[in-house]
Amino acid sequence: MKIAFIGLGNMGGGMAANLVKAGHEVRAFDLSDEALEAAEENGCTTFGSARDAAEHADAVVTMLPNGAIVRDVYTTDIIGQAPEGAILLDCSTIDVATARDVIALAEEDGYEMVDAPVSGGIAAANAGTLTFMVGGTQSAFERARPILEAMGKAVIHAGQAGNGQAAKICNNMLLGIHMIGTCEAFRMAEKLGLDPQTFYDISSVSSGQNWSMTSYCPVPGVGPQSPSDNDYQGGFATALMLKDLRLAMEAAESADAAVPMGQRAAALYEDFNGAGNGGLDFSAIIKTL
Repeated sequence: MKIAFIGLGNMGGGMAANLVKAGHEVRAFDLSDEALEAAEENGCTTFGSARDAAEHADAVVTMLPNGAIVRDVYTTDIIGQAPEGAILLDCSTIDVATARDVIALAEEDGYEMVDAPVSGGIAAANAGTLTFMVGGTQSAFERARPILEAMGKAVIHAGQAGNGQAAKICNNMLLGIHMIGTCEAFRMAEKLGLDPQTFYDISSVSSGQNWSMTSYCPVPGVGPQSPSDNDYQGGFATALMLKDLRLAMEAAESADAAVPMGQRAAALYEDFNGAGNGGLDFSAIIKTL
């Protein structure tokens, strides 16, 4: 299959490479020359514009920074430019309203499209073990599924257009809350004289167990290898967690949903990011406690 891939950043580069490994012809575009060079090394064919990459493609995958860019790329370079019958997949993390608007525009022009944001981070993007949360019609989902399966370990249909984004921001709001709570518990245990490893051994098999503890421990040297063991470099950047929490707060307001813990997590990450820590892994927030 000829697949255009637009957006070859930290996540998109690995995702495009896995499509090549799966036997697809990947037509790649990014504004970064460095990203294009890496894509060529990974077996992609590169193009000078998103429009050129989408031309003649059977499918178009996008991995872009925000909703405004997603809307612009689709309305300017993809909708009406990609061949009739191409399946469109936006894997960016954006607001629900924009996802639904763009999909509606694509459907008006005769395309099938899904929103398919990801969970898993850079390592999972490179390894092809992402989780995709997919919004769109059943028909669009079935067409998108084999493409997504080449890049991930789990592909889950979340329902109507925009529901992939809804699932992503709800999940990541919960992740932010869990990480802060996990950091608080470790710091309090330490101040009470409890060894971090001992606390981990107890809590990881007790009712306080959660992913932030057992798979991504914010304390160096405790649990499986995680960014805390690398001075909080790599992983899921604080700036990206804050982006998702901001989206969650916008969605909560639009849906009149009460999210007091989410609001507090967003405020704490706003402060942490504002102090110049946006490039550190989000688990580094333990440094503030």
